Amino acid sequence: MVELINLSWIVALLAIISLFFVPVKFKAVFTSISVICISIITSWIAIYALTAERVDLSFSGGALLGDIGIRVDSLSAWFILIINFTSVTGVLFGTGYLKAYENPAAKLTMHWALFILFQLSMIFVCLVQNGLVFLIVWEIMSLSSMMLVIFDHHTNETLKAGINYMIQMHISVVLLTVGFIWVYFETGSFSFDSIGTFFQGHNNIWLFLIFFIGFGFKAGFIPFHSWLPHAHPAAPSHISGVMSGVIVKLGIYGIIRMISYLHSDLILLGEIILTVSVLTGLYGILNAAVHRDFKRMLAYCTIENIGIIGIGIGIGLIGLGKNSPMMYLLGFSGALLHVLNHSLFKSLLFYSAGSIYQQTHTRDMEKLGGIIKSMPKTAFIFLTGAIAIGGMPPLNGFVSEFVIFSGLIEGIQSNSLYQIILMVLVIAGLSVIGGLSLLTFTKSFGTVFLGQPRVPLAHKPHEVSNLMLAPQYLIITIMLSIAFIPQFYLNILKKILSGTMGTGLIDSGSLDLYSKTASNISLISVVLIGVVGLVWTIRRFVMKKRSEDLQTTWGCGYTDPKSSMQYTGKSFSKPLGKIFNFVLLEKKQYNEIKTSEIFPDTKKYDSHYLDFFESTFVNRINNLLFKIFSYLRFIQNGRTQSYVLYGILFILIIFLLNVFRILV
Repeated sequence: MVELINLSWIVALLAIISLFFVPVKFKAVFTSISVICISIITSWIAIYALTAERVDLSFSGGALLGDIGIRVDSLSAWFILIINFTSVTGVLFGTGYLKAYENPAAKLTMHWALFILFQLSMIFVCLVQNGLVFLIVWEIMSLSSMMLVIFDHHTNETLKAGINYMIQMHISVVLLTVGFIWVYFETGSFSFDSIGTFFQGHNNIWLFLIFFIGFGFKAGFIPFHSWLPHAHPAAPSHISGVMSGVIVKLGIYGIIRMISYLHSDLILLGEIILTVSVLTGLYGILNAAVHRDFKRMLAYCTIENIGIIGIGIGIGLIGLGKNSPMMYLLGFSGALLHVLNHSLFKSLLFYSAGSIYQQTHTRDMEKLGGIIKSMPKTAFIFLTGAIAIGGMPPLNGFVSEFVIFSGLIEGIQSNSLYQIILMVLVIAGLSVIGGLSLLTFTKSFGTVFLGQPRVPLAHKPHEVSNLMLAPQYLIITIMLSIAFIPQFYLNILKKILSGTMGTGLIDSGSLDLYSKTASNISLISVVLIGVVGLVWTIRRFVMKKRSEDLQTTWGCGYTDPKSSMQYTGKSFSKPLGKIFNFVLLEKKQYNEIKTSEIFPDTKKYDSHYLDFFESTFVNRINNLLFKIFSYLRFIQNGRTQSYVLYGILFILIIFLLNVFRILV
């Protein structure tokens, strides 16, 4: 196994170097081959860890680092397989996606080299068991992903999104560093196992919350989510798909990894995570419902699904604290399965959104319409992803949400009135999230694909290449396998939980009933869809022998409507925006018609929604910092004499501190 791990980074290093010498027309293909090779090597290790035994290796890190542990256990393996699959589909889609644009060779070389580095760094985040080395790999992952986000760095909006992302990731790193250093001072080791030693002899709450917030920035829990709605729209769509599908999940990986070391305060921490998660899910889907930039909408849907995953983690943690086998199994199994499901349907949705953007050069739903006629395959793919993310059978999103709902129902059977109330409220919240998700994607699909074009486009859209469609069909295949044979995946998850938590609870619980129920519901849904399809086929066959006369729909006496009279995304979600206007902050630019205007002039209306946390807290903090720093501008005045004086003053202060023995 040592040889395979070494081979993975050697292949990545050679691929990055070779990219500088590969002809420009072969760079994307060469990167695809390299990513697939790295995926095969590391997936082999992951499959071995899942089916046989975990892999433990150690490298010497000198006096400071000590032994640098490399561990591939079942939890690491699960995330590595998700990383590799999403990276492969991302690089294949990106190969076709970037063909439509003329990019300099140097720009493409840097982009694909960073993609390889990005994949490898994500894999090693799941392998490393030393706090300092983990932080280094985590930083490489953040830097490489930031550079991938700012691919179109010539636009101010993209640069701003990249800087915003980088600042928030560094706040995350600061918090994680504090956590690891705290453990080091108490145990004398940066090893991950020393975290368990710390938790065994100290209060668990505060250190865990530091790690939870640090990883929460990457995952996108509120109020640490504000980088997501900026970074995803700015990044190329294949990068958005990989980031939403995988990189936010590494925040979830970190949280679950820390949970595996906990010894006390499990119920309290589970209730905290449960509360934060349901609020995150509600906040994410509310914002997704009102935004008309379809990539920004998908970014908020990522926040929503992180909330759903967090609900599963909260249930599992409470079950662990209460020694409830079914709560533990249903909660963590639902969370980990939704990690996989979300990586599939969210990358699928971002890829199909990228197909739309490539053909129309706009992300604004209000400028689209009727795309299904020119891009029927993309419409089918987007609709499949929309049904899956809405938690509807017969697709995979239903299975993981069904398991999480079952965990909440199991939690109602509690002796604590407080926990019963909490579980009921979370069930209500998760139900609202599901309903709003259907509203969001009904609006999105209807506005983009149905009706008539609202604005003339520069050129007529057409279906994207098979190279871009193939990875999307591959994703749908895996999604269907989860929907119809969930017991295969749930059995793997049961083994993961047994190996990760090391608890006797596993032997007392079974997921067979839940997997069979979910599978049967999916099959019944397919039968129902088949019946509808059969009726439609019979009708089509009967009508084929008759003449048809197409007429316009009855329009209340007005049968020549304009395309601008169609429902828009704004009009679809406006009632929801009004109901929740205390969270969904709308900024409008519109001059109202005065009563004295008998024949009013043409009016222009412009509106967009602000992020509540960003506008209420983040921007105010930024403005305060800018105001404070503005008072210090006189220090950097451009005068050489002043800078020499600063040096003299610094030396004088050091001298006085030594004289008075303040500085030892």
